[in-house]
Amino acid sequence: MSTPEQFRGLMREVTDSIAGHALNLALQDRLNREFGPTSAVYRGIFEACKSAVAAGWMCKHEAAGIRYGRVIKPAEDLAGYSVDVVDMDNLAGPYHAHPNGEIDLIMPLAGPARFDGHDAGWLVYGPDSAHSPTVNGGRALVLYLLPQGAIEFTRD
Repeated sequence: MSTPEQFRGLMREVTDSIAGHALNLALQDRLNREFGPTSAVYRGIFEACKSAVAAGWMCKHEAAGIRYGRVIKPAEDLAGYSVDVVDMDNLAGPYHAHPNGEIDLIMPLAGPARFDGHDAGWLVYGPDSAHSPTVNGGRALVLYLLPQGAIEFTRD
């Protein structure tokens, strides 16, 4: 069973590694190399998320078929990142923009679930990017690291 404190420690391992790095394709490649689906860190985060969802302290809100929640507010000990987690099953979420960028960790739960066309692993959106987050092919948990917690829900 994962506790919020244990989960924060797992997140700190990732954010300590990426603090100060630009959100770009090079960071995405690095995250997938160092913390990809075959790594102990990825497996630890995935198991912690599944445990936390089952325990009810993660993804505790629901709207339009998406379970979601901000797990950690922007925090100095996490290099200024916030942490959100969503549980999506074959659907598109609300269009939004990332003023400072967004780092996603894709964790398929059922089927060959893909997030925005990407398999299990890390996906990085740079500053001033926007999208309708979409899971196809099954169900997935997706973890979002947002610099300073910045996200803007807008119409596309």
